[in-house]
Amino acid sequence: MEKENISLGQLLTLLINFLLGSAIVVGIGGDAKNDAWLAVGLSTFLGVGVIWFFYTLTNQLEGKNLFQIMEFCIGRKPAIILTFLYIIYFIYISSRVVRDFGELMASAIMPNTPIEVFSMTFSLLMGYVIYLGIEVLARTSEVFTPYLFIFYLLLAIFLFASGNANIEQIQPILGEGITPIFKTLFKDLIFFPFGELISFTVIFSSVTNKKYSLRFSFIGVGIASFLLMIASFLMIITLGVDSMLRSNFPLLSTGRNISVGNFIERIDAIVVFIMMLGIFVKGTIFLFGGLKGLEYIFQLPYRYFVLPISTLIALFSVLVSIDFADHIQEGLKIVPYYLHFPFQFCIPVILFIILLWKQKKKRSS
Repeated sequence: MEKENISLGQLLTLLINFLLGSAIVVGIGGDAKNDAWLAVGLSTFLGVGVIWFFYTLTNQLEGKNLFQIMEFCIGRKPAIILTFLYIIYFIYISSRVVRDFGELMASAIMPNTPIEVFSMTFSLLMGYVIYLGIEVLARTSEVFTPYLFIFYLLLAIFLFASGNANIEQIQPILGEGITPIFKTLFKDLIFFPFGELISFTVIFSSVTNKKYSLRFSFIGVGIASFLLMIASFLMIITLGVDSMLRSNFPLLSTGRNISVGNFIERIDAIVVFIMMLGIFVKGTIFLFGGLKGLEYIFQLPYRYFVLPISTLIALFSVLVSIDFADHIQEGLKIVPYYLHFPFQFCIPVILFIILLWKQKKKRSS
């Protein structure tokens, strides 16, 4: 199979945009209420631990991805069955990410356009980019990430300049104690967005400079966590906790509160760019994970499967839930326990234990 390479800088930008992804669209840490920004900040340590685990898992067999590690641990036939389950998981999560984008555009930006149009267009765009290769996705992320930082800075400046930001909204800090924060950390944030880094187990083998890839991964997780914390902080001080929790797209609602001198108003384009870049990178990486699984099973280049799988994602993104409320409910109450937990942690931990045991047995013999 063709070997693709991405640089450390590209890995960094992929991680940043992936973690922002749909987390920046729907908001995270809401269960901690006023302390949501604090919970997101503390989740940095969770993210660092998660990315360390996934990197260490793939680094045990250099140049191998998750599916090849499965074969080493349990043999090819069981690995094919497990790979097929992961393919379904990756395609399903990619469909949910595309649904996030479709709901954003259809309900908040272009309400007269059917959601099917956005889903199909976005899915085919993801398929086209990944057909060109993971290197093209990495370069795209690298080119547009500086604009992400600029727009983030402008958003913060305009919010404070408009006078709609009220720091007192975050008070009282730790008003309900530390329990809601830890509950949010280990009930929600560990699965979404950090547990979803499982998809990078098919990307680490493409990084050119293995020596510093873990260090850059830590930096990427730290930067993404900081940006998510800033976004959560801005949402709370602008909207207040109640309005933030009621809003379908709290960051977009925050941006619509900007009004500087009756001249700079409703800078929706800036907020949509921030959201769309993250959703695009995240959805495409999950698509790539599913395609690499098919490549492993059928021993054919993954590009053979790009068009049918992209079309399938567009279809599933529409059928995955009845409406946006059902979509969010499913994502927060069902997916974390029945999909995220086994696929993000249970199976990888078992593989890691088997891998260490086999390597120890090999060394001793």
